Amino acid sequence: MGGFPDPKRPPTAHPVDVGLRSETAVLATLVRLGYDVLVPHGTNHRYDLVVDTDDGFIRIQCKTGVHRDGVVIFRSQSVRSNTRGALVRTYVGEIDFFAVHSPVSGQVFMVPCDETTRGHTTLRFDPPANGQVKGIRWAADYALGEEPERGLEPLRSRLQIGCSTN
Repeated sequence: MGGFPDPKRPPTAHPVDVGLRSETAVLATLVRLGYDVLVPHGTNHRYDLVVDTDDGFIRIQCKTGVHRDGVVIFRSQSVRSNTRGALVRTYVGEIDFFAVHSPVSGQVFMVPCDETTRGHTTLRFDPPANGQVKGIRWAADYALGEEPERGLEPLRSRLQIGCSTN
């Protein structure tokens, strides 16, 4: 009997496939850290995962981060388009956290919805060339810990059920 077969095809860059890989990486990280994770049944929910905590449910929208110039960038809004046009929506009031997976580093960053901007949000790895220090979202501050005791705890104080408007 042979080993496990090769996949039918290599991973694609199609947005649905990329998103599925990021969602799976986030789910695996949360489960590995000991969280009780619920997966909504069906499609077109505003959140991808729900974490059940002693304090209630945390609604999570998974995103794929793109590395560029010392930052990881993710879309903090959704865009749905068809032949009649495009619909752009924020997640304000519909999720609590963005879980941003970095395919480059393998890390997961948990960003409270009310700490994001409209459009795109950046998390910085490297100091900016202009020396700016105010208003920077440092990636390390949002990294989901690999130690179960770290987990979401550093972010729990930021959690406010429902997002404020930015």
